Amino acid sequence: MNGKLHPEAAELQKKLAIDEPGGSLNCVQGETLLTQAGVTALDMQVIDLGNMKDSAKVESTTEYTVYTRRWFILALFVLYSASNAFQWTQLVIITSILEKYYSVSTLTVYWTSMIYMVVYIPLILPASWLLDKKGLRLGVLLGSAGTCIGSWLKVLATGPDQWWLAFLGQTVVAVSQIFILGIPAQLAATWFPPHQMSSATSIGVFGNQLGIALGFVLPAVVVHDQDDPEKFHLIGDDLFLMFIVVAIFTSVLFLTIVFGFKDQPPTPSNRAQDIKKNSAEESYLTSIKNLCTNPGYILLLITYGMNVGVFYAISTLLNTTVVSHFKYEGVTEDAGRIGLVIVICGMAGSMMCGIILDKTHSYKATTLTVYFFSFVGMIIYTFTFRFGHIEIVYFTSALLGFFMTGYLPLGFEFAAEITYPESEGTSSGLLNASAQVFGIFCTMFGEWLYRVTDDRIANSCLAGILLVGTVLTAVIKPDYRRQKALKKEDNLTPVSKE
Repeated sequence: MNGKLHPEAAELQKKLAIDEPGGSLNCVQGETLLTQAGVTALDMQVIDLGNMKDSAKVESTTEYTVYTRRWFILALFVLYSASNAFQWTQLVIITSILEKYYSVSTLTVYWTSMIYMVVYIPLILPASWLLDKKGLRLGVLLGSAGTCIGSWLKVLATGPDQWWLAFLGQTVVAVSQIFILGIPAQLAATWFPPHQMSSATSIGVFGNQLGIALGFVLPAVVVHDQDDPEKFHLIGDDLFLMFIVVAIFTSVLFLTIVFGFKDQPPTPSNRAQDIKKNSAEESYLTSIKNLCTNPGYILLLITYGMNVGVFYAISTLLNTTVVSHFKYEGVTEDAGRIGLVIVICGMAGSMMCGIILDKTHSYKATTLTVYFFSFVGMIIYTFTFRFGHIEIVYFTSALLGFFMTGYLPLGFEFAAEITYPESEGTSSGLLNASAQVFGIFCTMFGEWLYRVTDDRIANSCLAGILLVGTVLTAVIKPDYRRQKALKKEDNLTPVSKE
């Protein structure tokens, strides 16, 4: 036969190649249809041998369609993430004002930040399961609805005796973040081509950082401090204004998500997603087991938690640190602006790291470098408050933020690489759970050290945690599994070997 097909067999083979994902034949259906066409088993062997070379060429040159709508989906997520993250630092940055208005302790106000960490830990596994099995859209809808509801509860909590209601609203918003933190890597892998994945993840994390940044600066601008008890009602008016604006924004955003956010593109955007889509579905518990038995991922789980946990502690304790060292009118606003500088510089760091990863795919080298400079930045930050110049604190905070906040998307992408083909949402979700555990520990530990010693010792201990994390990061084996799957899609794209 010399590799040529019977006309009917050729037509059937062409049909099957079109109908099946990726152009591959389903063996059972293929044999049945070819047999019905009068083609023998020997004929099918000849068909297979005669076309093996062409089939290989098709597999290695398959093109995947990417959709412009992916940028709209990403933009919606960025705004949704920002609206939730804003409320994480919204109250803690004006701790000294809330203590007076609601007659609560400093630690009680700190809990408006720590509640984000506490509720995340037990809820992340069911949330990851939902994202993995039901898709992005349902998770984003639930998270956006919860953020909206919590925001409106706080609108009703502006009376001096209504702290409990404000904290309830904060808790609802905190619960909603379980459908945010683990999504950037999964959204990027679902909607974006390989050369844009890391940048898309960085932009997704950018939304969280944007919200934190605005949460540092806007409350201190909108809510003004009052020393005269007869004017405390003005604090309530300012709180109402801040809460109502956030509630309206989250309501509009929720409606936009309902009508505009899509679960996934019509066709896979890259080969890795194509393979996962057409592979046998793995149980969620099996996926968790695979992650927990991956030595590299376990080390990353610990190191990511250390880095982000220290960042959470610094953010929560920032107002107390700045106010204790600088005594002048408007110091609260400066504390907020320093927080803004930390996060804005972190955004720049995140974007730069995302671009570097897309160009080099050097996940471990980039992660290790950024981790080490986070440690260096923390050391410098620790000892600059004693200089008595707020300008120096601004500069060292910018340096710290560039590396420490810039690390966030690196952890997601590194995890996606060494755990493929496990769900990006699950691997990212567990990383964030680790961050919450370390965040609670670092915040409580730092707050205790602040009270019994001073901020230098507290921050030095936090720097020590970053040093341990740097050493553990150096031990992680760079097993880039996702890059191996993507390599066949674009043979011109080099895979880094470290």
